[in-house]
Amino acid sequence: MPSHVPTPEQVNPAAPDLSAAPELPRAGLATGVGSLPGDDPRQATREVFELLPELPYLPELPGRGPGATMIGRGVALLGLAGHLHADVQPSGWRLVDRAGLDERRAIDLLDRDLDALEEVAQGWSGPLKLALLGPLTAAAGLELGRGEAVLADHGASRDLAEAIADTASTLVEQVRRRVPGAQVLVQIDEPALPAVRAGQVPTASGFGRLRPVDEATAVERLGQVLRAVAEAGGYPLVHCCAPSPPIGLFVRAGARAVSIDATTLTGRDDDALGEAVEAGVRIFLGAVPSLDPVPVPGVRALLGPVLDRWARLGFSGPRLAEIVITPACGLAGASPGWATTAMRRSRDLARALDEAQFDNPQPDESHASPRGKR
Repeated sequence: MPSHVPTPEQVNPAAPDLSAAPELPRAGLATGVGSLPGDDPRQATREVFELLPELPYLPELPGRGPGATMIGRGVALLGLAGHLHADVQPSGWRLVDRAGLDERRAIDLLDRDLDALEEVAQGWSGPLKLALLGPLTAAAGLELGRGEAVLADHGASRDLAEAIADTASTLVEQVRRRVPGAQVLVQIDEPALPAVRAGQVPTASGFGRLRPVDEATAVERLGQVLRAVAEAGGYPLVHCCAPSPPIGLFVRAGARAVSIDATTLTGRDDDALGEAVEAGVRIFLGAVPSLDPVPVPGVRALLGPVLDRWARLGFSGPRLAEIVITPACGLAGASPGWATTAMRRSRDLARALDEAQFDNPQPDESHASPRGKR
């Protein structure tokens, strides 16, 4: 392992300039991934700000229907920017020539979410996290007119990535207008990216698989969106809760933070994770169950696996506090009670990590990664 680990700018000279991006506090941070159960945006937003005051986020409430899902919110933003339009078909969202009822419904739901944010965050200032549909996941989840995924058409995929990059500034501007004190973080949601890279996205018939997207193309398209976020003055991070998240690809594309599900990580992910940390990339670690667990774990039970992984990577104790704690993934499938508890556990676990840095000043040599102590 070389002693010098390149920064994201050295890995990718086209990485975004973050001179205007907000600075995150270095310790004790917790936030959510995005989705929550329920259908009341004001109640959901109020709960987020109460439970996660250091880094609140704009919640998604997919229980309200297709227009409120990750894809639906992406369609709403694309429609607002005047680029692309889509309608709901039995197989999912499909691109169409002009806006229809489904798209207008998605835009209305987004507007209600932003109204709730403006009301709850009145007079508030500080970091605020938003979510934006990523270009590769969008290409896998949106359909062309004939029913095939946009991913099947190279030109259409490129145009979609360009359109999503433009929506990044639309989203940041909408939130800044409503919450002037917000220091905006934009989470690019890419849960389908591992499947896209592995050639696992099904064809319209379901009997075949679309060709995998090569790494250079994935870096280029994701990088477009991350640069657009930075140019709008936002802090770009990428979320992927699928197994084998391509952490190195995210860093090469220009992500300043990566959000991953700790429960899906294996030893094969250690090198990429360690190199990202060494390069100054913040880790948003999904360490709290996103579905109702039995039995319900306390903070001590959740803290142990995080400390064990950190020891295996070989980092010193003070770096523990740099981890941002989140639920493993979105909480839409959880009961309302567990969703509340999961956010509270995330906050308490982040504080416990901040305290643990003083109890673990040096890495445990017996658990250090064979890649060596950093």
